Amino acid sequence: MSLIDIFLSTLNITLPVFAMVFIGIGLKRLRWIDQAFVNTASKLVFRATLPTMLFFALADADLESTLDPWMLGFFALATLASFAAAWGWAILRVRRPLRGVYVQGAFRGNCGIVGLALAAGMYGDAGLSLGGLLLGVVILSYNVLSVIILAAYQPRDDGASKGIDWRSIFRHILTNPLILAVVVATPFAVYEVSLPPWLTTTGDYFASLTLPLALLCIGATLSTRALKQGYRTALSASLAKMVVVPSLATLLALAAGFTGPVLGVMFLFFASPTAAAAFVMAKAMGGDETLTANIIALTTLMASITVTLGVFVLRVAGLM
Repeated sequence: MSLIDIFLSTLNITLPVFAMVFIGIGLKRLRWIDQAFVNTASKLVFRATLPTMLFFALADADLESTLDPWMLGFFALATLASFAAAWGWAILRVRRPLRGVYVQGAFRGNCGIVGLALAAGMYGDAGLSLGGLLLGVVILSYNVLSVIILAAYQPRDDGASKGIDWRSIFRHILTNPLILAVVVATPFAVYEVSLPPWLTTTGDYFASLTLPLALLCIGATLSTRALKQGYRTALSASLAKMVVVPSLATLLALAAGFTGPVLGVMFLFFASPTAAAAFVMAKAMGGDETLTANIIALTTLMASITVTLGVFVLRVAGLM
């Protein structure tokens, strides 16, 4: 296969995902969808369709071939390392009030939607299974680390920082629909429980709503107006998220011996743009919501280029 063929086949995988995001932008500008639709659809995806998709992907998974504790451990360590590096850089180069938002934007990827969509597009059900397993690590690490960094720089009237509410963190983790879906699906995969055909078909119908709805909502929530309100700090965080973190993490994964679909899915997760949930968390904890919106918009726009080039390079090298 020539380089042109590899590049074109790479575009066939990545472009549909990002095309849906840009369609969401267009539909919002045409006012065919509004904020009420986005809010309702986002809740439906988070609480129902995405957990359903994860459940059926994991319930049908062959854990003997897909469950790799070393993969999960490596991803957790790489996430922690990227978090620590971003925090260290922020201490040196970012104004204190912006550090929490900067660090969250630089390490927290949209793995649950964009990463999973890319993994499914590249590897099908196998990609969904691997991605579903990684999501357990993603949800735990991203939410806990985000709360820690935002709480560390959360403003108070007296200028001090608020303490971390660990009880609230654990409550959100234990009631997270995505985590619950992974927990419920695991026994089905472990004991190879067969589900009735009518149930799996219905589940597939319902779960198929997930990626189109989620990607449209991401596009509809992007604000090009926010990009005009300062961009240097946002650009720094975006370059860290879309270039530095995926490059270094993937090189470390190669050095650790990962290749094939495992390496491919980990790269797609590391290279996912900043999660839209970062905006909600930053706003709730008193962070700079405009900077967060800038980072989300920039990383999402950059992803169509950086992810495509990254996949192309890895495929040319025969690594994924």
